[in-house]
Amino acid sequence: MSEVLAADGVTVGYGGRPVLEDVSLALAADEVLVLIGHNGAGKSTLVKTLFGLLAPQRGAVRQFGEVVTGADPAARVAKGLAMVPEGRGVFPSLTVREMMGLAMWSTAVSKAERRERLDWVLSILPAINEFLDRRAGTLSGGQAQMVSIGRALLSRPRILLLDEPSIGLAPKLFQDLLAPIRRLQQEEGLSILLVEQNVREALKIADRVVVMKSGALVWEGEPAALSDNRTLMELY
Repeated sequence: MSEVLAADGVTVGYGGRPVLEDVSLALAADEVLVLIGHNGAGKSTLVKTLFGLLAPQRGAVRQFGEVVTGADPAARVAKGLAMVPEGRGVFPSLTVREMMGLAMWSTAVSKAERRERLDWVLSILPAINEFLDRRAGTLSGGQAQMVSIGRALLSRPRILLLDEPSIGLAPKLFQDLLAPIRRLQQEEGLSILLVEQNVREALKIADRVVVMKSGALVWEGEPAALSDNRTLMELY
């Protein structure tokens, strides 16, 4: 499979202290890659680096084979990348409809396309119709996460980064969120990097799994290889 997004030997840190050192990771076309590891392992730092929120001190980031290390997030979004950040990031005072409109404006979706684009997202996540005109501050955790994912899909990305989408959600709600995303991925050939603590649920939709420990990638393989809890504990 061809590579759509990659970190090549990146070293990234905060305040001069490295969190990731010489890390390389590649996401293939039409793949769900699940990245797991303990809290503080550096998973979110890697996702932020891939999205352009953090600049690596060394190494390179490539998107569709082109080096984008110095590009800002907007440039990467324009090339087909989207991210659902940890913590959802909804605007409490805006309605869901207003947030969707703002997202389409910020990603340069033309006015003529906006109604059709919103309808497309609502066809993937139809439950949003029930609270489209409610203020985001009144939504439950599951509803807010659904909105956050829907907002990211409005740009019709080819690559989607999901950073800990299950935080604060009951397992059933997380399953309800993952199912339509997996269907979309299979129908559209979307490439997804999913960072997740809910390992068992994430493995159900994974094509490949990478384990991160203390800022380094320590294991890579198929999800079936992690069906044994003992293997997971050894890796963690």
